[in-house]
Amino acid sequence: MTELILVAAVAENGVIGRGEELPWRISGDLKRFRAITWGKPILMGRRTFESIGKPLPGRTSIVITRDTSFAAPDDVLVVPSLPAALDRGGLEAERLGVDEMVVIGGAQIYAQALPRAARLRFTEVHGTPEGDVHFPAFDRAQWREVSREGPIQGEKDEYAFSFVDYERA
Repeated sequence: MTELILVAAVAENGVIGRGEELPWRISGDLKRFRAITWGKPILMGRRTFESIGKPLPGRTSIVITRDTSFAAPDDVLVVPSLPAALDRGGLEAERLGVDEMVVIGGAQIYAQALPRAARLRFTEVHGTPEGDVHFPAFDRAQWREVSREGPIQGEKDEYAFSFVDYERA
């Protein structure tokens, strides 16, 4: 069975975005994101896709939108709901020979997917940047931390951060 993984960079105040952008520059987070998602189906909302601006190489992009006029590139799969995305993501994972599909945002999609997720793979950003998009509140008692690396801060990183993985308890 294909596991559903949520991957997100989340600040101490729950911020994950500012407008259509990330509210920080953290190169280590982008490298980890690439490693986690490479070769897998990635599920995202339309606004997240539009903020990225193109399909990410080496991954199957599945965009969730109720906008029937949304025109995606030919190599992007468009579905109307999270259940449809999970069905399509499972088929794509099977086709690709992987056992995970990854939700990459935004906040509404995270909120819908959280009850179905097997794992959370966070970059915990040690700071409180301003932002208008937040990761949904969730009961941490339902999760157990299985790994932590950090805090880390490269010379080009705006904030220190830790890589933290959780599994459903």
